[in-house]
Amino acid sequence: MVNWMDALMINTVTEGTMSLLRTIGIFKSSSVDKPPTTIMIRAPLWQLAQEAGPFVRLAGLSGAAAVILGAMGAHRTFPETEAKDDLKKIFETANRFHFLHTLALVTVPLCRRPYIAGAFFIAGMGMFCGTCYYHAFTGDRKLRQVTPLGGTCLILGWIAMVF
Repeated sequence: MVNWMDALMINTVTEGTMSLLRTIGIFKSSSVDKPPTTIMIRAPLWQLAQEAGPFVRLAGLSGAAAVILGAMGAHRTFPETEAKDDLKKIFETANRFHFLHTLALVTVPLCRRPYIAGAFFIAGMGMFCGTCYYHAFTGDRKLRQVTPLGGTCLILGWIAMVF
């Protein structure tokens, strides 16, 4: 057990030793070691997202459209085609990708270049999901040539979020 006199002696020796070491230059003074205080202004997340562009609102509209189209696809009969395409499966793929990339669009304001990533996601959803929806609802394959271009845009949207 250390009494108060021993504690005082230990503190005095420690402070004297540290003062000597600071004078020699081995230790820096404690006032220099403290980092500068930063002032952070807290803003609501919706304000920060709003400053990065219209992408959160567009994601809201896209999500609503995905729900509406999902409901339409769940309650409709798909046309028979001579190519024996499974149009319901094509529709479900389009709807799944639509939802997933709508969620990705919500996060676009958090990346460094939101306009590039957002433009790729919006173009990709339109070209990939849109052509798949069109094919599933009509049975017409004439726009399916655009689908791979839409998929490429979706990939580029994810890559744009990295840089």
